[in-house]
Amino acid sequence: MKRQGSGIRDQGSARVPQVPRTWGSGNSSRFKGIGVILFAASVAIVPELIHGNSCGHDFDFHLVSWFDALTSWQHGILYPHWAPSPNYGAGEPRFVFYSPLTWMMGAALGALLPWTLVPIALTFLLLAGTGLATRALARHALSDGAATLAGCAALFSGYSLFTAYERTAFAELAGGFTIPLVLYFALRETNSEKADRRSFVVNVLGVAVAIALCWLSNPTVGVMGCYLLAAVTVIVFAIDRSWARVMQAAAGAVLGMGLIAAYLLPAAYEQHWVDIQKVTEDKGQTLENNWLFATHADPDLAYHDTVLHTASSIAVSMIAITFCALLLCRWRNRFPGPARWFLPLALIPVAALLLQFPFSRPLWNLLPELRFLQFPWRWLVVLEAPMAIFVAAALWPRDRTHHLQRFTVAVAAAAVFLTLTTWAAKDLFQLCDDGDAVSGMLPAYRAGQGFIGTYEYEPIGADISLIPAGLPEACLVADPSTVLGKPANDNDPDSDAPPTWTAAQDSCQATYAASPDSNPEHLKIVATIPQPGFLILKLRTFPAWQVKVNGVTPVPVPARADGLMVVPVPAGQDTITADWTTTSDVLLGRALSALSLLGLLGMLFLARPPMRQRLK
Repeated sequence: MKRQGSGIRDQGSARVPQVPRTWGSGNSSRFKGIGVILFAASVAIVPELIHGNSCGHDFDFHLVSWFDALTSWQHGILYPHWAPSPNYGAGEPRFVFYSPLTWMMGAALGALLPWTLVPIALTFLLLAGTGLATRALARHALSDGAATLAGCAALFSGYSLFTAYERTAFAELAGGFTIPLVLYFALRETNSEKADRRSFVVNVLGVAVAIALCWLSNPTVGVMGCYLLAAVTVIVFAIDRSWARVMQAAAGAVLGMGLIAAYLLPAAYEQHWVDIQKVTEDKGQTLENNWLFATHADPDLAYHDTVLHTASSIAVSMIAITFCALLLCRWRNRFPGPARWFLPLALIPVAALLLQFPFSRPLWNLLPELRFLQFPWRWLVVLEAPMAIFVAAALWPRDRTHHLQRFTVAVAAAAVFLTLTTWAAKDLFQLCDDGDAVSGMLPAYRAGQGFIGTYEYEPIGADISLIPAGLPEACLVADPSTVLGKPANDNDPDSDAPPTWTAAQDSCQATYAASPDSNPEHLKIVATIPQPGFLILKLRTFPAWQVKVNGVTPVPVPARADGLMVVPVPAGQDTITADWTTTSDVLLGRALSALSLLGLLGMLFLARPPMRQRLK
C-alpha cells in the first residue's frame, strides 16, 4: 500500500518533487519501526538496568507519590486527593495539585512490579512514548525509515536524557510524548477530497486529547502545549488563510481543557488554600536566575549553577544541531513536507533560543502563566521533535535503492546514540544515597515514618519545618498552641533534620491511635478523654477536611504554627472523625468534564463514516 498525492509539494515559489511514502509490505515496515523505537528505549535505560535507577532531583517526591497513590487504591479510593505520608505522616493535598498521569502510572507499575523496577520501567515507557510520538509526527512528511530515525533521535536527545537521569522529572519527561501529539494534530492536513466534516472532527478530537494529556502530565507542559498550539495555528493561518485550522485549534483546546476540568479546576481554584507561591520563592527556581549560562556569586546557588551550565550546554547543542540540520535540508532541498508543515517546526528553535536570554523577560512577564515555567530551558522539550525530524530529513536517503547509504546513516546514528547513553551514565546519572534509594525508602514507608513535605502545599501562614517526626495519631493537650517535638540536634540549629517527638518529652497528656477502619481520606479516633482539652491530630489542615466530634462539628480553634489540625474535645468517651469531602469546585469540575465528554462522544458520532461506507 502506498500513500502518494500528485508527487509535487508546494514550498514557497519552488515546486519540489515529493518522494512517495512507502509503508512496505502490508504493515510490516510500520511494526519494524515501532520495534526499533522500543529497542532504542531499552538501550537508553541500560545504565539503570546495570546500576539501578537514577536518584535525580525529583526522585523522592515521585516515589512517595507512587507509594501513597497505590495505598489509596488499595483502600478503594480510585482518585486520591490526600497523600498521607509527607510531613512525617501529617500528609498534604499533593494529588489535588500535581498532575495525575505519572503518579498513576507509577502506582500502577508498583502494583505489578517490584518497586526497584518501577522507576526503570516508567523511564522506559516515557522514553519509548517520546520516540513513538515523534515518529508518528514525522510520518506526515518522511518515509518510514526516516521517521523511525527521528523517533530515536528524539528519545536520545540531550534534554530527554537530562530529564530522565539528572532530574528524574518523570512528569516533564512525559512531555516528550504529549508535545509531539499537539504538533501532530495541529499540523495534520484535512482531507479535501472526502468527508471534510469528518477530518475536521478528527483533528478537533486529536487536539483535545493532546492538550488534555499535556496538562495531565505536568502543568508546565500544559502551559507550553497551549502556547505551542496557538503559535503553530497562527503561523499556519498566515500561510494558507484557513479558518478551519483556527476553529479546530480553538475547539480542541476548549474541549481538552474541559475534559480534564475535574482535575484542573480544583487545582487552580484551591491554590489560594495553600502557599503555592513557595514554588517560585526558591532562589534557584526563579526565572531571573536561570538565563543561559548564568552564574551567581551566592554560594547557595553553586550547585544550581552547575546544573544550569549542563542544561545550557544541552540547549546550545540542540539548537545548533537543529539549525545545522535546517541548513543541510535547504542545501539538499529536503525540507519535509510543504511550508505550512515544516515552517512552524523550523521556527521552534528560533523561539527556544530567544527565550533563553534576559531581553525576553518582558514576554515572560506579559504572557499569562509563562513565568510559571521558571526555567527557560524547559522549552527544550518542545524542541526535541523538530530537531529530530530535521536531522532525519537531512540525513536519511530518499531513494530506497541506496541501501549502503541507509546502512551507513543507521550505523552512524547508532554510534551517536550509544555515545549519548554513555555520557548520560557518566555525567548525568545520580547515585542513590541509602536513605533515597527504593531499598531505603520502602521500609521507612511501611514502618509509617513518613517523609519530608512540600512547601508549596502547606497551609497559608504555616511552617512545615516545625512538624516533628514520630507524632502519635492524636495528642491530648490543655493548650492548643503547645509545641510538639524538639530539635533533632540542639547543637546545630541550622540542621535540615526535622524536630522529633517522643513520649518522654511529656508534651502530651495522653496519646491515641487511629481506628483500624481509618484510611488516607478518613481518619477515626475513639478516645477516652480524662478532662476537657484539645486533640492535636497528626493531620494537616485543609478546607476539604470535615471534622466532627461525636457527630458534631467542633468550634474552630486558632491555627497552629505547624499547620496541624486542633480539635476541642469534652471529657468522656469521644469519637473524632475527619473525612475528605467533595467541595463545590470539585463538583463543578466534574460537571464540566462530563459535559465535555458528552461533547466528545457527540463529535465521534459525527465523525463516523456514512452508512453506505460502513456497509461495504
